[in-house]
Parts: sequence; structure tokens; C-alpha cells
Amino acid sequence: MFEDIMMFISEVSGFDIDEINREDYLEEDLGFDSIMMMDLYQTIMKSELQVNIENISKDRLREDIKVQDFIKLLLGEDANDTEKVTVLEEVVRFNEYYNSKSNDVPYFKENQGIAKNNILISGKEYINYSTYNYLGLNGNKDVINFVLESVKKFGTSVSGSRLLSGEIPLHRELESELSSFIGTEDCLVQVGGHSTNINMITSIVGAEDLIIHDSLAHNSIIQGALFSGAQRKSFKHNDMDNLDKQLSRLQDKFRRILIVVEGVYSMDGDICNLPKLLQIKKKYGALLMIDEAHSFGTIGKNGRGVTSYFNINPNDIDILMGTLSKSASSCGGYIAGKKELINYLRYNMGGFIFSCGITPANSAAALESIRQMKKENLIEKLSDNSKYFLNEMKKLSVNTGLSEDTPIIPWIVGESDKSLLISKKLFERGINVMPIIYPAVKEEESRLRFFMSNLHTKSDMDQTLNSIREVIQEVMNK
Repeated sequence: MFEDIMMFISEVSGFDIDEINREDYLEEDLGFDSIMMMDLYQTIMKSELQVNIENISKDRLREDIKVQDFIKLLLGEDANDTEKVTVLEEVVRFNEYYNSKSNDVPYFKENQGIAKNNILISGKEYINYSTYNYLGLNGNKDVINFVLESVKKFGTSVSGSRLLSGEIPLHRELESELSSFIGTEDCLVQVGGHSTNINMITSIVGAEDLIIHDSLAHNSIIQGALFSGAQRKSFKHNDMDNLDKQLSRLQDKFRRILIVVEGVYSMDGDICNLPKLLQIKKKYGALLMIDEAHSFGTIGKNGRGVTSYFNINPNDIDILMGTLSKSASSCGGYIAGKKELINYLRYNMGGFIFSCGITPANSAAALESIRQMKKENLIEKLSDNSKYFLNEMKKLSVNTGLSEDTPIIPWIVGESDKSLLISKKLFERGINVMPIIYPAVKEEESRLRFFMSNLHTKSDMDQTLNSIREVIQEVMNK
């Protein structure tokens, strides 16, 4: 049984069995993250091994554990007394938890207006920190007017795959505007941000390849890796030494290596170490993909993203991905890069070929938003607001994590229940900010996440900070 479990660890980690030591930590030495632990758990559950299911169920997300201690959990004394877990047991458990917290669950609130620095919910106006409308372009009159004109001309849908019958002039205009703005040779726009990552990753890597991503990478990156069939590993968040260490052990085992990071991390509000990433990419002959969902439109000149922030030629990056649902006030995703790559994807990316083209309305909204970004320095006010709010939060001695130079400012509370309660207390005071809780983040990293906008006024921010002071006294200091 020991050998079987070691084999499963080997399969999930990508290391040969003879490279794995009993004293190795799953996270530190073998690159495990919570998703890989789930993969390992499911692999073991599907096997015929007689293991202690209760122990592994409780500890399957604990990647900070030694190999030998993990195996001890599995080979407990009660192994023969375990029962099969029903297929939908997770549904039962979730609903039990949900029902116990239903009064404190703040999700799926119905917005009754444009999501910007304030929002109307159930007839009451709230100061809003739960919108991606970083530059305030959702609701911009020029954007709205161009959308209306475009819908009148092209309708509400392109009614087909772009490859066959769904191509309209707005598509190529948008792609041209995007590539010009970012500084790449070409660009390809798709209907969804999450699906863009999956489509991209599955188009260029397979079973012979390795995907190594930041441990805090977005779900879409992880899903893309899983669907691709490639070996998947993670490295410690923004730890370039850990990335280098892992690649030094793995570089000769795979046909192709794809490094995937985020420009700005959506949970922590920090920025990838792009200069060092480029050095590592060149050292190991790897491909580098950057998810700019939260860096496009938030950092760099006029919001041009992480390459502009570091003054690096965007054509040095193999794949730049971004979404249109945030600063571009639309919906969809894009891949920007060399002409040869984009041309290949137009004819070979399954998720693009077999999906309807982005709608005229969404195309027009993104196109006009980028035009507004080019001619107005909207990002300056966003940056000023973000710096002010972050500095004032730090004065309150709350844990703002790694946030710096971005409009994403977390308040790391460290308990899911307390994060839910704080969100509720702030909502009662007219502040709309969403909690991020386990399993989206580790339990000890549960938080509230403030998204700043260039539309937030000093009055908005000061009122919010005063409310936070009150809630600290009411909840945190008990």
C-alpha cells in the first residue's frame, strides 16, 4: 500500500518515485497546492486501497505536510471500518453549511443600477467596493452611445461562429485597437474571460508537457491545465527562487514548459515579478503566459498593463491574456501576441472556433472604452484613490497583505465566519464589500476584498474608513 500511495503522489506531482523522499513536504518540496491535493484525494478514492477515508477527508487540503505524515493519515488503525463516500456528499455538506449561515451570506445581491463607486440595492444606495469598473467606463456616455449605434447596425448577436458566419467589422477593429494599445503584433477576442484561459492553454500544451503556475493562479488557469492533460505543478506565490528550483529538477522531463502567472493577483493585489520571470523563461527555454485580467486597465501607462508598468517590450512575452469585463466595461477575453500565434489560434483554437462570436454590444463597449483609455489619463485618479485607501487602512493596523500599486486591497481577517460577519456589519453601515472565504482562499487567509475605482470620492473612502473603525471595535476587538 505504501508503494501504491507513493505512486499516486508521483503521478500528481510529476516527480519520479525515486526522487520523492519521506521527509519531503508536499507543498515545499513537491509543489503541491490545494487543487493538487484534491487531485490526489480523488485518485486515492477511486483506487481499491483500504485507507482511512475520514482522516484524508479532513486533511486533503493540507499541503503543508510531509509525505510520511500524509501516508500515516491514510494507513490509520480504522482503515477497515471506513465507508464509501456517496457521489454527492459534497452537495449535502455544502447545503448544511449554507443553511447554517444563510442569514450572513452576502452573495447574489441584486444590483438595480450601474455598478460604479455606488450601487443601488433594494432601493438603497451603498458605497460600492465590489465592482471591476476600475476606470468608471461602465456608464460612460460615449461608450453607451457607441453601443446603441452598433446594436442598431449589427443587432444583438452575430448569430454564428466567427470562422463561419459571425465575423463583423467591429471584431477586427477591436482586435486592432487592443493590440495597438498593448503593443503586440496581433490579438484575438473571445466571448468569455474564464474560457479564454482554458481555450488558450489547451491549444498549446498536452500530455508531454508541463504547466507550472503561481500557487495563487486563477481557477481558469488551473482548469485549463487540468483539461490540457499536461502535468501541472505550482510554485510558491511570486517566489522566483522556488520556480527556478523546481524547473532545474524538471526541465529535461518534458517536451514543452509553460509558465503561467497573473499580472496583478486578484486576491492579494500584488504584481508579478516580470523582469525575473523573463530571466527564468530564457534560462529554461520555457513559454511565458501572463493573465492580465486585473492588470489591464489598472497599471502601466493609461492602463496598458504589466509590461508597461515594468517598461518591458510586450513582444518579449509569448502570451498575454486579458479580460474585457473589467476596465473595458464589456464582457469577453483576449489573447495578444505574435501574428503567427494569433493566426494559428484563429484556425485551431477549439473554444474559439466552436463558439459564437462576441456580441456587437460587447465589441462596441470594449472598443470605445479602449479609445477613452487612450485619450484620457483615467488611471491617475484610480492610482491616487488606491494609494490613499491602502495607506489609511494600514493606519488602522489591519492586515492588507501584499497589496501595492494596484486597486485591489484585501483586509485579511483569517476566519471565514468573521469575514462574513464583518461584511454584514459594513453593509448595515452602507458599505458593499464582499468577503472571500474558504475554499476560494485558505481558511487562515479569508478576507474582505476592496476594489477601488477612479470614481470613488474622498468622502466615499473616509466614510468607509470610519465604518471600518467602528466594526473593528465591535467585532475584531471582542
